Amino acid sequence: MCIQSVLDVLDVPESFPDGNPQRAIYCSRTLNLRSIKAIGRRDYTLIHYDVNAWEGRAYEYGLETLRQQGVPVDGLRFDPDLVIRGLIMDKEHGNLIKVDRFGLVKRAMHGTRMMNWQEIRELYGREVVNLRNEGRWVFLNTLFSVSEAVMYMQLVDRLDLGMFQVGAGNISYQALYGMVSKALYRTHVEGKLKAEIIQAPEPAVSPQCPPGALTAVRRPPSRTHLNSSLSPSPSPSLMMSFAYDPFLPAGMRWRDLFDMVIVMARKPDFFNYNMSLYEVVTPDGLMRPVLGARKGGLYCGGSARMVEKALGVEGDDLLYVGDHIYTDAALAKINFRWRTALIIRELELEIDALARGRPHRDALKELMTKKELIGDVFNQLRLSRQASGGGGSEDGAQRWVHGHPAAASFEDEEGINETLAQLLMVMEHLDDRIGPMLERDGEHFNKRWGYLSRAGLNDKSQLNRQIEKYADIYTSRVSNFLRYTPYSYFRYIYIICMDGAPHDSAAKSRSSASHPSHPSQYM
Repeated sequence: MCIQSVLDVLDVPESFPDGNPQRAIYCSRTLNLRSIKAIGRRDYTLIHYDVNAWEGRAYEYGLETLRQQGVPVDGLRFDPDLVIRGLIMDKEHGNLIKVDRFGLVKRAMHGTRMMNWQEIRELYGREVVNLRNEGRWVFLNTLFSVSEAVMYMQLVDRLDLGMFQVGAGNISYQALYGMVSKALYRTHVEGKLKAEIIQAPEPAVSPQCPPGALTAVRRPPSRTHLNSSLSPSPSPSLMMSFAYDPFLPAGMRWRDLFDMVIVMARKPDFFNYNMSLYEVVTPDGLMRPVLGARKGGLYCGGSARMVEKALGVEGDDLLYVGDHIYTDAALAKINFRWRTALIIRELELEIDALARGRPHRDALKELMTKKELIGDVFNQLRLSRQASGGGGSEDGAQRWVHGHPAAASFEDEEGINETLAQLLMVMEHLDDRIGPMLERDGEHFNKRWGYLSRAGLNDKSQLNRQIEKYADIYTSRVSNFLRYTPYSYFRYIYIICMDGAPHDSAAKSRSSASHPSHPSQYM
């Protein structure tokens, strides 16, 4: 029996998985799910939060805190389209920037005003952004950084207008960021926002991850643990119950999906230190200190090392699923060599935008190619004129151009200059067309910042570089694992990824309406 006959009998679609690139899992490093013995997950990856609703409320709480401090916030409104994940705040200059994988600035915004190319060149022309300098740069790792960045950039405008009357004089951009950061920290950590969401979760939370996505990967010998940043109060239980319990079989609760639950993990310390471990023993959060964890327990604190010991796994036996590039993927990878899966909610929009923007990019690349060809002719002509202008070099030796004796292309200098002028006019005309097209590149994703994964026409963004470095696989939501089996083998294919991210090829296939038939092209 031929392979196609077997596939037909099993009703396997020609395009796998189901020809839907937005819901596929993409691969930065080859990963065999069969080798995974335990899976860890963050609570945020299991519940879909409406970022506009969640961060919009965080923004309002932050504004109220700043208003009480005398900060001029009246009239400000939350604008989620002002920023995207992967941007970097420059606290020294009050700017928001997008850099490529080398740390070079490609787009920038001061306050809420986009900076032009000349301004960027004058300010950042010799600058290589180093994220290790946390005193100056703030990398927007997650969607939960949106409210902070929006508020900061809006207040930079008001600071420039001299509207601040806080303290004993003018404040710096650095000090302004400190005020905004502290206000949003209080909102997120001190529980005002979480308490509100827990009381009425429907506007901000939707159960987007079917329990089947969890039970599918729980097949032996896989074990799971839930890592939560929430408090040891009933909040994580209430939120998970809202999202999962209605969809589980009778008599089963969300806790039955996990071998271990950890709250107040306090990352990044969770991956860096051996912190004390407490068992939560009552529904209202009463705890007692313990020396070790056991299956089925609910714990507070602890460490990644404790999780390895309790589950009997280590290193690449464990796949950790998170949405924060640094505190989830990077630290798990660097400190423990865990395999990592990154949840990027914007990926679905990014793939759609890449497909819709493909004709624009093709036209832009065609113009760039024309300019390069004309520029090469222009430079060859200049070089030939220079080499033949004096009848040879100063020492009497014959000049050579590209390995051949130089000779004048025109007998008179006037004809050469006229041709050079015409070529220069053509290149300037092409520049007039290319410039606006470069600014619009990626507008289907975000009109200010372009694509999530790209910086410029032919280079990757800093965010894309971080994903490549720290995420073995990535996808838009945990429920996408339902489209695969626990025995899937995700293969990294270098040829596909040379000009962008792995999902670029999927967008290219979608834009041409011809989906690949081999699963590894979607992984």
